[in-house]
Amino acid sequence: MTGRRLTRTLRAGLLALVLGVVALAVPDSAVRPAEVSLVDVSTAEGVDLGDDVIWILAVGSDARPGQLMTRSRGDAIQMVGINTRTGAASAIGVPRDSWVPIPGYGSNRVNAGLYFGGPSLMARTVGNLVGVQPDYVFVTRFPFFENMVNSIGGIYVDNPRRFSDPYLKPEGFKAGRIKLDGYGAMAFSRIRKGLAGGDFDRSANQQRTLRGIQSRIRGRADEPGFIERGVLTVMRNTQTNLSPARLFELAQAVAQVKPSKIRSCVVDGRIGTVGGASIVFPDVSQARRYGNAARSDATLGPC
Repeated sequence: MTGRRLTRTLRAGLLALVLGVVALAVPDSAVRPAEVSLVDVSTAEGVDLGDDVIWILAVGSDARPGQLMTRSRGDAIQMVGINTRTGAASAIGVPRDSWVPIPGYGSNRVNAGLYFGGPSLMARTVGNLVGVQPDYVFVTRFPFFENMVNSIGGIYVDNPRRFSDPYLKPEGFKAGRIKLDGYGAMAFSRIRKGLAGGDFDRSANQQRTLRGIQSRIRGRADEPGFIERGVLTVMRNTQTNLSPARLFELAQAVAQVKPSKIRSCVVDGRIGTVGGASIVFPDVSQARRYGNAARSDATLGPC
């Protein structure tokens, strides 16, 4: 075991002890409404990818106040692969209106997988489309997402074109490199109607937001207590079956991703209708091609 890995292991063990004590000492953390769900679904059937590659399905829930976050329709859907050995990462974006088979429920929009069966069914639904079953499903409400972005000091994204929305962002986002606070990151990720490519461009913007978050986390990861505070915040607001030590390891994996080794693609498709409703018929062969390319090493080629 290398000195760096040994240090991380000892730090994770100490973190588990400290957070365990804190969790017992702060009882209100157990009764707060969950703003995040992080579920280990690695027992699902799929190819054993080894210890180097972690796959996380990230979903933004559109749950309204009073609705169960993990049984509402998903909004932002990104399959993220991280190679903990090389620092490479890939994001495969799936438009929320993609019409796909949902195990046990016929065909529907892909985001209905969360509504029908929670994180585990959402994992199977997206995993079947891409050809890679995720190890974890990360679901968050957008208010928590906004607070998280604010807590890390905002993010920077490279916006290819100006766009706006009369409700979420009337003044719009200018083209170029821009800084976003929590609300701005939420709006940047959710706006669709002001984009020429609609749902496809929105998914690409979600990937730009993820890049911005990862870059900020990586830039601050060595600050004393930064990762630990983040894990503690997640613990206080999360429904999870992961241990504190495992949460820390995942946070470290995200922090160690190298920006130059991040690739992202959005599954293409054609616009159609089912029952009078507008949907996307995804390019399944393309989705599988992305999954096959990134499965073993979290590395994507050209989109």
